[in-house]
Amino acid sequence: MAKIVVDPVTRIEGHLRIEAEVKNGKITNAWSSSTMFRGVEKILSGRDPREAWVITQRICGVCTTVHSLASIRAVENALGIKIPDNARILRNIIIGSQNVQDHIIHFYHLHALDWVDVVSALKADPVKTAKLAQSISDWPKSSATYFKNVKNRIGAFVKSGQLGIFANAYWGHPTYKLPPEANLMAVAHYLEALDIQREYIKVHALLGGKNPHLQTFLVGGMATPVDPNSENALNADALALLMKLQNKVKAFVEKVYMPDILTVAPFYLEWAKIGGGIGNYLSYGDFPDADGKNWFPRGIVLGKNLAKVYPLDEKKITEHVTHSWYAYKDESKGLRPSEGVTVPNYTGPAPPYKYLNTDGKYSWVKAPRYDEKPMEVGPLARLLVGYASGQKEIVSAVNGFLKKVNAGPAILFSTLGRTAARAIETLLMVNKTFEWISELEANMKKNDLDIHNHKWWEPDTWPKEAVGYGWHEAPRGGLGHWIHIENKKIKNYQAIVPTTWNASPRDARGAMGPYEASLIGTPIADPRKPLEILRTIHSFDPCLACAVHVYDGKGNETAAVKIM
Repeated sequence: MAKIVVDPVTRIEGHLRIEAEVKNGKITNAWSSSTMFRGVEKILSGRDPREAWVITQRICGVCTTVHSLASIRAVENALGIKIPDNARILRNIIIGSQNVQDHIIHFYHLHALDWVDVVSALKADPVKTAKLAQSISDWPKSSATYFKNVKNRIGAFVKSGQLGIFANAYWGHPTYKLPPEANLMAVAHYLEALDIQREYIKVHALLGGKNPHLQTFLVGGMATPVDPNSENALNADALALLMKLQNKVKAFVEKVYMPDILTVAPFYLEWAKIGGGIGNYLSYGDFPDADGKNWFPRGIVLGKNLAKVYPLDEKKITEHVTHSWYAYKDESKGLRPSEGVTVPNYTGPAPPYKYLNTDGKYSWVKAPRYDEKPMEVGPLARLLVGYASGQKEIVSAVNGFLKKVNAGPAILFSTLGRTAARAIETLLMVNKTFEWISELEANMKKNDLDIHNHKWWEPDTWPKEAVGYGWHEAPRGGLGHWIHIENKKIKNYQAIVPTTWNASPRDARGAMGPYEASLIGTPIADPRKPLEILRTIHSFDPCLACAVHVYDGKGNETAAVKIM
């Protein structure tokens, strides 16, 4: 039985190692390991709860806004703080735009090259490429001249020999199926996506002062002033710019992103039956409306059964460390996050090593469980919970996609389904953001300019002890922060990030995490070039920098990138 080790998995944030056993051309067993340690919880101990968001925001430079919001919501939940309507809307616009930008980056720059052979694009006929592009949308950058220029740029890049991150990719792999013209079109859109995501994220500069790591979040609301009569606040001109940016990204999503998904998918339909994994899905729900209900519903789907959505109970969330490099007093049981501890306990081999001891502890990621069950989180989980809940916009968008690919909901439980779900959600989010901007404009017109609830500001009004949690549906999935406040200071803090759910190792009962389970049964054409592993793992959009943090006090190199 052959054993494959992919370390590090690249085109992700952070360090991820996958070990897999292959028999008769298919993966029969798999282990997901993060080789970094995260210690942010320890940094927060003893600090003022009001500053936690600033520190947690630095957990990651890609996820940028998400930890701020989850942290602030945790403090607000603990202290019973209500925020003004404008703060709700501003937060929705900020995190909505984060999801849109992040999804575009993920598909084109982190995942597309698992399906697109860049070298094959050099064989494309620009005239045929233009004909293909014009057949799927009326995007203006679709002429033969345009694609000829892109092809020349690729050729010059390859001839330079300075391929950078592309040097070790699996070009020419037998499982690449797109014709040269589709590859050339996709590479052109890869380059265009670099520009559109950079332009669109100006939304964060307008509402948050900068990106990454916005500066205008506050416990109790926002620090972004809104006033139609002030040049130093969010006014009519700023709203007009928001709308302009929104229209620009909407055009790209409708005329480039979605058509690309629909063009690529038919060549890889076998991947609608690969990568399904555990089949349990969790969504915290998010994007609150004025009535307090979440636009994206909260709930649990079990066993790929879309006929029932279970309510989500915070008390049923636990974290196990049986196979994680942490210590509990009783490692046969999980701990609730509000009572969680982060005590490092590395028992693995000293680097360099060939294999990890997968019978024991083998990852710096803990193993979150809901009611003792592993859960997948992310865009697919959100859409499935929303679809099963009957949320009209989600049902319409999902059914529209399924009709175009002539398939039923079963194809969503797969690697291809995960990739499609992210695109569907992007379009939903783009359209919804227009409504949030209009809501804000309507409030400004009726002179409703409140952005912050100041009643909480004096710590002397706080209870002696308070416990709370904050949930947010980040681009990669359900994110939760738990806080215990005592005598106006943080006594304990725990964060369970999306990749902690998805990349978790086995738990005390031996149940696999989502990454591990999703790889079982995956065909491997060439064990020396495991492109298929990358396709499924990248479909989750891993962010190990959020799940774990590392430092080497001596400044030593801990790993060398060998694959793309």
